[in-house]
Amino acid sequence: MIYLKLAWKNIWRNKRRSFITIGSILFAVFFAVFMRSMQLGMYAKMIDSVVRSYYGYVQVHAKGYWEEQSLDNSFERKSDDEKAISSSENVLNIIPRLEGFALLSAGDKVRGVSLSGIVPDSENELSGLKSKIVKGTYLEKNYNEVVIGEGIAEQLNVKVNDTIAMISQGYHAVSASGKFVVKGIAKFSSSQINNTAVFAPLSVTQDFYSTGNRLTSYALQLKEGSDSKYTIGKLSKNTDNNIYEVLPWEEMLPELVQIIQADSSGGEIMVFILYMVISFGIFGTILMMIAERQYEFGILLSIGMSRAKLILVLLLESIMITLIGVLSGILVSRPFMYYFNAHPITLTGRAADTLRKFGFEPEMPTLLDFSVPLTHGTAVLMIAITLSLYSVISILKLDPVKAAKR
Repeated sequence: MIYLKLAWKNIWRNKRRSFITIGSILFAVFFAVFMRSMQLGMYAKMIDSVVRSYYGYVQVHAKGYWEEQSLDNSFERKSDDEKAISSSENVLNIIPRLEGFALLSAGDKVRGVSLSGIVPDSENELSGLKSKIVKGTYLEKNYNEVVIGEGIAEQLNVKVNDTIAMISQGYHAVSASGKFVVKGIAKFSSSQINNTAVFAPLSVTQDFYSTGNRLTSYALQLKEGSDSKYTIGKLSKNTDNNIYEVLPWEEMLPELVQIIQADSSGGEIMVFILYMVISFGIFGTILMMIAERQYEFGILLSIGMSRAKLILVLLLESIMITLIGVLSGILVSRPFMYYFNAHPITLTGRAADTLRKFGFEPEMPTLLDFSVPLTHGTAVLMIAITLSLYSVISILKLDPVKAAKR
C-alpha cells in the first residue's frame, strides 16, 4: 500500500508533465475507440442489411444445394425435422422457402427474376418484408399474387393489380408457367434485390414449380446475442447430416466477408498509427522522469532502498498514469458512441450509391459493444508496461555514487 501512495504522490509532483501525458493518452484512446467503434458499427449494419434482412445468420439446405442451387436439390418438408431444428435453444423462428429463377413477362417486356416462395407471416418476422411495401399491400396465403421489387416495376412499367406471366423450368425439368397479380411493390436497400426479387406464397410457388411439398431452404432467425457457431454445432447433431447441410452466413456470403476484411485492414493501420503516437508520448514521459530524477534515485539507493522496490514504484507510476488516461478516454468516448449509435452518419452522393449497389444501407452507426474500448484500453496499458521496462533497465544500470552528485 505504501508503494501505491508513493507512486501516486510522485505522479503529481510534476503536474504539467502528468497532465500532458494523460491528455495524449486520453485523446489517442478516444480516437482509437471512436474510430474503431464506427468502423465495426458500419460492418454490423452491413451484415444486418444483407444477412438479417433476407439470408438469415444460419440456413439449412439439402446437402449440396449451395454448390448447385437447383430445384432438383430441394428436400421434402417434414414436420419432425422442423421440430428438431426449432428445438435448438438459440433458434427463435424457422422461415421455410422455395427459391428458383424465372422469366417474368409484362406486356412486350421480359426480365429474368428470382422467385421466392414464402410463408408471409414467418418471412416478415425475419426480413420485415411487409414494412418494405411502398405500393399496394402484403401477401396473403394461397392466392396467385406476388410482391415485386421496385426496380422490376419501373423497368417493366408494372403497377399494383397488373397481371404478369412467369415461365421457368420446374422440378425434374417440368415446364413451369403461370399468371400472377401484382399485390404489392417493395423497395429494398439492395439494388440487386430491388431489380430481381419476386415473392409469392409458398404453396403457390410449389404449384408453379411442381415440387409438391418440397423446400430449398430453412432460414433461421436466431435469438438476440446467440452464437451462430454454437447453434450450427447443435443443429448438426439434431439433423441428419446425410440429408441436410447447415451453413452460417459467412459461408453463404464470402464476398461480404472479404469486403469487411479488406476495409478493416485500413482501420487497423490507422489504429496502429495512433498506438505509435501513444507510445512516443508515454516513452517521452519515462525519459523525462528518469533524466529529472537521477539525483533522487541515487540518494534513495545510497540510503539503502533496494533496486527492486524502486523499480516497483516506477512501474506503478507508469501503470497508474496510463490507467488514468485510458479510463478518461473511454469515459469521454461513451457519450459520443451512444449519440452516433442513435443518430448514425448518413452517407450521400457516390459513396451512398456504391453501398446501395452492394445491398448496404448508407449509414455509419457506432458499435456500443464494450469489447471495443476494453480491447484498445488493454492494448494501451500493455504498451505502457512494455515501455516501462526502460525504467527497469535504467535503475539496474544506475550508479548510485555518480547519480547522487549534482
